[in-house]
Amino acid sequence: MKTITRFLVPLLIAFPLTVLNAQTEQPMIGQTAPSFTLTGLDGKTYSLEQFRGKFVVIHFATTWCPFCNAEAPNLEQLYKAYKPQDVQVFIIDVKEGKDLVAKLSQKFNFSFPVLLDEEGTVSTRYAPEGVQPDLARDEVPLASNLIVDKEGKIRFYSLLNTLDFDAKLTKVKQRLDELLTPSNK
Repeated sequence: MKTITRFLVPLLIAFPLTVLNAQTEQPMIGQTAPSFTLTGLDGKTYSLEQFRGKFVVIHFATTWCPFCNAEAPNLEQLYKAYKPQDVQVFIIDVKEGKDLVAKLSQKFNFSFPVLLDEEGTVSTRYAPEGVQPDLARDEVPLASNLIVDKEGKIRFYSLLNTLDFDAKLTKVKQRLDELLTPSNK
């Protein structure tokens, strides 16, 4: 209970502040996505590099994040819709144990890999400088969605914005459609 409270209280304080600091620009666009190697719930090891040549959608989440849970079924739909176009989807769960994450994954019946960032090191590397300075760096990307292109560059990054929350992932799909047009491939 103390662990949940330790993370939940600062997050509940920070989410309203997100309204005051609504995202107007996408951070890290055009930068090389930080590399990572993580273990999935399935026991397999996944690295960003092994998916070079594909577009990759990354969603940072925790089981207790209401925004993450609202997006979860739509991530599954996005994966099924874009998989034939060679798009890979990952959820990177931040600082939670395998058993807890597995329960939520089963609830949503994900058919794509759910990766475990148990120390929060990958999440920290994806935290843009100067954004939400009151949060721990590994909490900044929670409920964020990124698109990494075939060359490993970040082409879309939506940090949580409670003023303009997009549970249906409309903006992610719109950007994927733009990136997947023949002139952008």
